[in-house]
Amino acid sequence: MAEEQSQERTEAATPKKREDARKKGQVPRSRELSTSALLLLSASLLYGLGSEIQTMATDFLRAGLRLTPAVMSNHQDLLRHLVQMAGLALSDVLPLWLALMLVVVLASIALGGWNFSTKTLIPNFSHLDPIEGIQRLFSRRGFLELVKAALKTLVVGGIGVTVIWAQRGELLGLIQISPKSAMVSLLSMSGLVFLIMAVGTLLIVLFDVPFQLWSFNEKLKMSRQDIKDEMKEMDGNPQIKTKVRSMQREMARRRMMAAIPSASVVVTNPTHYAVALRYVESENRAPVVLAKGAGNVALRIRELAQEHGVPLVEAPPLARALYHHVELEQEIPALLYRAVAEVLAYLHQLRLAPPGQALELPEQWSVPPELDRGG
Repeated sequence: MAEEQSQERTEAATPKKREDARKKGQVPRSRELSTSALLLLSASLLYGLGSEIQTMATDFLRAGLRLTPAVMSNHQDLLRHLVQMAGLALSDVLPLWLALMLVVVLASIALGGWNFSTKTLIPNFSHLDPIEGIQRLFSRRGFLELVKAALKTLVVGGIGVTVIWAQRGELLGLIQISPKSAMVSLLSMSGLVFLIMAVGTLLIVLFDVPFQLWSFNEKLKMSRQDIKDEMKEMDGNPQIKTKVRSMQREMARRRMMAAIPSASVVVTNPTHYAVALRYVESENRAPVVLAKGAGNVALRIRELAQEHGVPLVEAPPLARALYHHVELEQEIPALLYRAVAEVLAYLHQLRLAPPGQALELPEQWSVPPELDRGG
């Protein structure tokens, strides 16, 4: 029973699920909103610009029929005439077409925002499966789509019939006026009917927009197991994370070992710890830890230092303090300035001493007790 409940899609979609859906081109859209906006603008243009549209259509028709026998017999003149007609049609229609396209685009992105995904261009042949098509037809979503279509027919059709019936007297009166006036009046009346019917589609939009949002959220719902799997995927597989950390440590160790030849000194415990320091007065404000290690790593640091002629200085309390309190590629703390200065001074004296003369290391190093863990 618990397993069945975990598989039920009862949980709201996580932000990651929504982002993944958006990348696949899945966003809430309302075709009714786009259709209604297109119809409203078209109807408004037809109702408000009825006489201008009639004038443009009349001028275009006259210009198209104004052909002389000389023009018709000359292919170049006829082609030039056709180009002029195309330009006239384009100049008349293009502004209206651009306005309609702009409204359609704005209405399309009003609900789900702008989203472009190439994944929607990939053919999905599962949509051709007749069994899935029948299942979608008799699903809850299919039933609601059927209700929406019936509602659209009743509302828009009823409004159209009502408005036309109310203007039946004016329609019959068109036969008593001149053709030009009749055309202008017919366009105006048609625009009014069209506009009222377009306004009626807003009732469909008020139903469709919440329905599309609800349907989209229902489609993205997740089961508890889906959420667990997503969290596991985001956190990463523990085995993979362990392997990645191991690789990162190995890469860091290699970089650390590669930096030892450029060290100024290696401070040792003498066997338990080894810390490589670099200090160049023109480059560093304070000595920097290039490498550090304990046990076998400390042994390898000492070996590399000897191979590249980096001096080793045995200072157990300082080595312990540096190992425990300073990270790689960090400057030493101010509390250890004096102790490290003693090491550098010792090296300086060693370089100035005559060959063969041995210098004794300081018996005490200026390491604060709180930084020396002992061992």
